[in-house]
Amino acid sequence: MSFADLKPIKVWGKGGPNPPKVAILLEELGVPYEAIVVPLSDVKKPEYTAINPNGRLPSIYDPNTDLTLWESGAIVEYLVEKYDPEHKFSFPAGSPESYHAKQYLFFQVSGQGPYYGQAAWFKAFHHEQLPSAIARYVGEINRVTGVLEGILKAKAEEAAAAGGAGDGPWLVGNKYSFADIAFVSWQTVVLKIHGPDEFNPDDYPHVKDWIDRILARPAVQAGLGQGGKLT
Repeated sequence: MSFADLKPIKVWGKGGPNPPKVAILLEELGVPYEAIVVPLSDVKKPEYTAINPNGRLPSIYDPNTDLTLWESGAIVEYLVEKYDPEHKFSFPAGSPESYHAKQYLFFQVSGQGPYYGQAAWFKAFHHEQLPSAIARYVGEINRVTGVLEGILKAKAEEAAAAGGAGDGPWLVGNKYSFADIAFVSWQTVVLKIHGPDEFNPDDYPHVKDWIDRILARPAVQAGLGQGGKLT
């Protein structure tokens, strides 16, 4: 499917933990887009809340369908439904894999993102250090990563028993998909905030390998920012 005639989708938000999942997916799909930098100091100003009343990043405006949308999970679902008819990074509607991909997307937006975000807030931005709060949310980082470690380990073992995992394992359907994309930015940003005494990626070898394979993709590097750094 050619997207040569599409108008660029506007994406408010560049870098950070949530906008990259949208940018990465657009890069993978080859859909043109324009990333608009919105400083965090501006997200509650009327100019931006007119686009997203919740004052969070990212939001998009698709001029090809005249649709404004916010919440990264909803945006991901929209993009694959609208612009991935060949299911390169998604799965046919109604298939078991399509529901499993939704499952992991919902796990990311309800389990990984909020807890990792609170850990980052109390570690780096709260006006006073609260060790109990930091411990609570760092514990959740390790718990969520442990869940992913168990899933990926089981998939690797199943694939090995069947003769090999190809370029995987991946979360769903033996292929790289939006389910994998959803996790990469938060799983990367925690390394910039928490030291190995709080979160050590070497404790989760299957997750580390999975994230490294995702980060090796050019579209992921482009979506994350220059050199793969979150800006």
